[in-house]
Amino acid sequence: MNYRQIVGVLLAAAFILSAVGQPPDGPEAGPRGRRNAERAAAETKKDAAPAAKDKDKEPKDELIETTNSVTINGAAVKYKATTGTIVIKDEEGKALVTFFFIAYTSLDATNVAERPLTFSFNGGPGSASLWLHLGVLGPRRVFLKPDGGLPPPPFRLVNNEESLLDQTDLVFIDPVSTGFTRTVPGEDPSKYHGVDQDLRSVGDFIRLYTTRYNRWLSPKFLIGESYGTTRASGLAGYLEDRYGMYLNGIALVSAVLDFSTISFNVGNDLPYIFFLPTYTATAWFHNKLPSDLQNADLSKALSESETFALGRYTLALEKGANLPSAERASILTNLARLTGLSEDYIDRDNLRVRASQFFKELLRKEHLTVGRYDSRVTGEDRDSVGETPEYDPSYSTALGPFAATFNDYVRRELKFESDLPYEVLTGKVQPWDYSMARNRYLDIAENLREAMTHNPYLKVFVANGHYDLATPYLATRYTFDHMGLPPNLRGNVSMGYYEAGHMMYLNTPSRVALKQDLAKFIQSSVPAK
Repeated sequence: MNYRQIVGVLLAAAFILSAVGQPPDGPEAGPRGRRNAERAAAETKKDAAPAAKDKDKEPKDELIETTNSVTINGAAVKYKATTGTIVIKDEEGKALVTFFFIAYTSLDATNVAERPLTFSFNGGPGSASLWLHLGVLGPRRVFLKPDGGLPPPPFRLVNNEESLLDQTDLVFIDPVSTGFTRTVPGEDPSKYHGVDQDLRSVGDFIRLYTTRYNRWLSPKFLIGESYGTTRASGLAGYLEDRYGMYLNGIALVSAVLDFSTISFNVGNDLPYIFFLPTYTATAWFHNKLPSDLQNADLSKALSESETFALGRYTLALEKGANLPSAERASILTNLARLTGLSEDYIDRDNLRVRASQFFKELLRKEHLTVGRYDSRVTGEDRDSVGETPEYDPSYSTALGPFAATFNDYVRRELKFESDLPYEVLTGKVQPWDYSMARNRYLDIAENLREAMTHNPYLKVFVANGHYDLATPYLATRYTFDHMGLPPNLRGNVSMGYYEAGHMMYLNTPSRVALKQDLAKFIQSSVPAK
């Protein structure tokens, strides 16, 4: 099994881990998962063991500053890039973590204290921040084909016309054990690998950066993707409660706050309901729907699928074994109509098709699988009769270009040198500690509700991809509809939808639209002078 497949297995499990245990197809299932877990554990143990020669070395900040410019909307934006590590210490002065970050600060701003400041990170858990950084927000962007497809190597960066640097200063954070961020010798990395532990360490970095660079009075934002949306929502409360730091806004890219909505576990029917419209979108894209839906705009198919999912399908699943045979037959017919799968297959799945099965089944006759991150992308497995795919072709499209260009960019342009491997997506953070949600699914939505209630000026923008089969848009909508926000705060939440996948910024039209939406969100969240 190659490295890309191992990373794919980790990635496929990362978003569906819950406090009640991993699903049957999680990373600990089967020999491949066990080998990978053993390897990650061994590497983590190795990293935690201090070398004798380093025992007396006191970790120090290592920061490099460079200047450059980016052209956005035809205008040059000059900026300073600060790249490197800050040592996080406890109150007794003991060094704990060397936190790696890259910050971009506009040199054109007349009053830095009044300029918005945005902290950004990705998810996993175990992912570094390069995806949002080099995909949409930063001054340089990975060059991909216009539809987000993989270009031939070697890969390259280009000027990012859609950078958010014209609206806000940017700080990209790599959580502990990702990127170049490491615990100091002798400090156990596993102490930082968990829901609450992660919030504390990332929150402490944000507090320290804000203090060091005199940004307490700047309007402040968080932008997280995937599990990064879980982190961002939790940080809103942590920063308020621990440091009295109130945010202006949080942007959630492909959100997951309530893990019960995406965890395909026995007895939990919610994911089957919320994934259905994304199955429909995928089938529509691959020409697998009946002609009346296939020949119409996607919105028609999605509307019918949402209505059915939240109505008759939900009621049918709730009836369980008491579902009348005639009603069951009608449900089967509608599911086949809206998914492109056969009635026989859905019947044998007891009306419940997991996403991992759908990846494989939709295009089985063509010997193709569909992507998890972006279901428009297809791949080929050696075995076309298996139940689940060997890898996620939509992740493979992004991994090579992002990894290569970041490793070159950080040394060549940003002048930061390290012989450590830049951990793009690592298993070293596993097992992730969900004990704060013991005996239930992790649900960070309540943390966000409390933060918005305490700070009624806090606004939230959510970006959703119609072809995202990792964090489907209907699950996100359900989560926010059930947050319990008071009527006067519901207007603080807005959503955007894109004809793309989980990383909707990989293809040009969606990246342009996302930049416009983020710019409007920041402008609307900063009070007028």
